[in-house]
Parts: sequence; C-alpha cells; structure tokens
Amino acid sequence: MADTPSPPPSPPPSPCPSRAGSPDARDTDLIIVGGGPAGCAAARMAAGVGMRSVLVEPDRLCRNLYRIPALNNVLGGHTGGSGLAEAITAELEDTELCRLELGRYVTELRADEDRVTATLDTGARLTAPYAVVATGTGPLQPRDAAWITAPGGLTLPPLWQAGEADAEGRTLLVLGGDRTIGTFLRAHPATGTRLLVAYPAADDYKVEEVRGDPRVTLLPVGHLTLGPGEGAAVSAEAVGRGGERRAVAADAAYLSIGNAPAAPPGDLVRGTDGYCPPAGQHPRVLVAGDLRSARFQRIMTALGSGGEAALQAYYATREPLNEG
Repeated sequence: MADTPSPPPSPPPSPCPSRAGSPDARDTDLIIVGGGPAGCAAARMAAGVGMRSVLVEPDRLCRNLYRIPALNNVLGGHTGGSGLAEAITAELEDTELCRLELGRYVTELRADEDRVTATLDTGARLTAPYAVVATGTGPLQPRDAAWITAPGGLTLPPLWQAGEADAEGRTLLVLGGDRTIGTFLRAHPATGTRLLVAYPAADDYKVEEVRGDPRVTLLPVGHLTLGPGEGAAVSAEAVGRGGERRAVAADAAYLSIGNAPAAPPGDLVRGTDGYCPPAGQHPRVLVAGDLRSARFQRIMTALGSGGEAALQAYYATREPLNEG
C-alpha cells in the first residue's frame, strides 16, 4: 500500500506587533525616531508593505501641528493643524504593525554593517535592519542668532503663541522672517495689528509670502540690538544692510527666527548648518522631514519624505528583480 503523502506544512503565522516590555520588543523591521508627519508617514507606509516598526516620540504624535491654527497648503481638506494632527494620530493608533513608544526619546543611535541600534532614555535598546530619523527641529532664541544682541537670559515667545487678544490694536516686533508669520496672518485675517518684521539677509526669500500684507512692515537688517524697554514695551536699534541705524519701538516682541536641527547623538552625519543631508548618512540610517534641510520644512514634503524613506528600507531588504 502506497504511503499517503504528508500534507505540506502550514505557513508560519504572521508576526504580531510586539508590546512595550514584551520579550520580542527588540525584534522589528524598522525603527522610527520622531513622531511628526514624516515619522508617522514612514510608519504607515511601512505597515502598508508588511513591515513592523517601532516609533519613538518624547511627546504626543504631531505635537507641532497643534500650534498651526490655519493651513492652506496641505491636501486632504484640513484647514487647521489640530484637525490634521488628530487624523494622523487616529490612523497611527489603528496601525497594528506599528508599536508606539510615546514619552521616550533616543539618547544614542548607532549603525553598523548589519543593523541599527537605538538606545532609549530608559536604557533599553531597539535593533532593526534600518532606522528612519525624523526628529525635526527645535525653536531658536535671540541668543542663538548671530545677528541679534539681547539682554542676558532673555527668552521670548514664538509668534505662533500670540493670540488675537495679544495682537489686536498693538505693534509687535517680530524677530526673523520665518514662515510662522504667514501662518499667524492667515489665522487672524481681521486682526488690527502691525508687525515690524526684522530679518537678516538669509531670510529674504522667506518674507516674500507676507510682503503684500498691509499689516506687515519689513525691516531688512544687518544687526539688531534689543534694549531693556519699559514695562512690557520693547525697544531696539536696527542696523540696516548699508549701515544706517533706526530706533524701533513696539508693544511686545515675538520670535520667528526659525528652528535648529534636533538630531539624536550617535552616527548621524551633520552638515555645517547642523542639518543631516540624507545622501551623507550610513546606508542603514534614513533621514526624513525637517531634519534634512532648512529649505524643505513643509508638512507635505515631510509626509512624502517619510513614506519614501520607509519604501527605501523595504526595497533594500529585498534582492534586486531579475530582469534577464
């Protein structure tokens, strides 16, 4: 009697996403550092091609989007940052192949021949074949800008924190020409305020989007010295590009200087400006979002670069197609 052939073995079950503290917490396909639009897009794209990921974020997801009251350059119908942030958060929380490590941050990132290791503030280590680093940037203060002289220890609020009550009928001195000015004006279209925008030559291209707003007075400067002021008022001396001097007075001062790259310590390669160009990194470290360059800091570019980074990791783990 002929032997009955054995049935083929059942395929192994698909791996379930590991939970924090589980024995397989280090077994993942992709480490994602940063939970802004770029990092979240990387996690969604990775899940879409069957890759498991661990996303590490010290705050809540898309925290910076909540400070953007008005949007006019993002697809999807969202007109405010908070709505977009909530939609992205809901999608990530429903992404089974992504484990969220919120309230944690990476203290060191190392890459070697066959893996990337991320050390967390708890001392735990995560390893994966690839990592997407999308930590973005952090705000600058007057002391961080070479073109500003300010009293020691002075800390000013960013312009996005100014509400309608802070601006109505007042003159605000805005330091720097970053894009938060346009966001502020769009968020408060009927506010009767005057913005005195002092900015260096490096910000010339940034102020073009607000140049036509009648509430804005542009002050191109070579240097600005902030005085002590009286009470809540602000005084400053602006030195123009040609050396001319001008006294400036305002009811309050706000920042629109921009941000500095916030890369984790370790094996990331930084340019002279502190940013981490993708082409200069270890092959297993993929940089996405605002951390790439000062020139592409937009929500749409962050989303696209995050998705592209995840796909780059996906295809890198597979043999090239045989087209012969």
